[in-house]
Amino acid sequence: MTSEGTSAASAQQPTPLTSPPQPAPSEPRSARGVPASTPAPDGRPEILALRALKLGDLLVAVPALKGLRRAFPEHRILYAAQEWLRPIIGLTDAIDDLLPTHGLDDPLPIEYGRIDLAVNLHGSGGESRARLEEIGAKRRMGHRSPGWDGPGWQDGVLERDRWAHLVSWHGVPADPLDCRLRVPDGESPAPEAVVVHVGAAYGSRLWPVERFAEVARTLAAAGHRVVFTGSGKERARALAVADAAGLPEDTVAAGQLPLDRFARLIAGASLVISADTGAAHLASAYARPSVVLFGPAPASEWGPPPGPHTVLTDESLRVGETFSPTPDPALMAVTVEQVLAAAANHGIS
Repeated sequence: MTSEGTSAASAQQPTPLTSPPQPAPSEPRSARGVPASTPAPDGRPEILALRALKLGDLLVAVPALKGLRRAFPEHRILYAAQEWLRPIIGLTDAIDDLLPTHGLDDPLPIEYGRIDLAVNLHGSGGESRARLEEIGAKRRMGHRSPGWDGPGWQDGVLERDRWAHLVSWHGVPADPLDCRLRVPDGESPAPEAVVVHVGAAYGSRLWPVERFAEVARTLAAAGHRVVFTGSGKERARALAVADAAGLPEDTVAAGQLPLDRFARLIAGASLVISADTGAAHLASAYARPSVVLFGPAPASEWGPPPGPHTVLTDESLRVGETFSPTPDPALMAVTVEQVLAAAANHGIS
């Protein structure tokens, strides 16, 4: 993740349920010279945590963010990331507001010298460091690199551990297992459903339609309510899975749930079946039983915390090419029978 044009973390996370808004060609700017979407100061000293990535990236950083919240109760914590994540950030009970940030190509949209503490939760490369250096924060927190004090970057580390260790090194105690989210208000769209999340950002993590369909057909025949999820772009794939499973279109929620409603669905699910996407990380955040299918990403870095979660993969076959258009052999080694057996171990059979 030290090469940051498109970080490894971003590459391993899902497309959102609702497509992230695209930046306007010329966003209105305030009299202060920053975009009008930048939160105005409220009188408190401010922390800016940069992690301009996706849903799973946010969720593995929650322990570090909660550590910052406890250590700096009088500070306002801003999280620099994509706008579509806004419905989730409040559920962390650690973040006060979002600084809309579309990657690292442009300067961070905030006034020079305004931030008290800048925290690099994005990576350790030159791009993220430069974006934080140029805002003139009074203090900085990150990994050891030119001009930065901190722990050395280590490859092959579980992401929750990485970021909790980073802030702990800087005197902010954080527990990597402190990854829970608050449940959104309201009722679940489908209480106690088996959520089958059929999508993933890249072909390398797409388990075949026919296998998802066979799992869903078997569980539905056993009397379980099955709901198919994914992004708007993945709705066609979800409809294809439902059709192959012999299930009606109204079982397909892909593309129809805003992010907070999706989180509510996961929080009330009896089981979540997913590739290693944001859906799987939400299941971890709500301690819901899950079966997570791993392909190019190693479970040792992106796997769930201890709990009612089963990881299925074959590490001996893993190629690890995130951007490949074809499923990773480690993912293709996972069989329908293995998924059904794992579901049965969670009481769903």
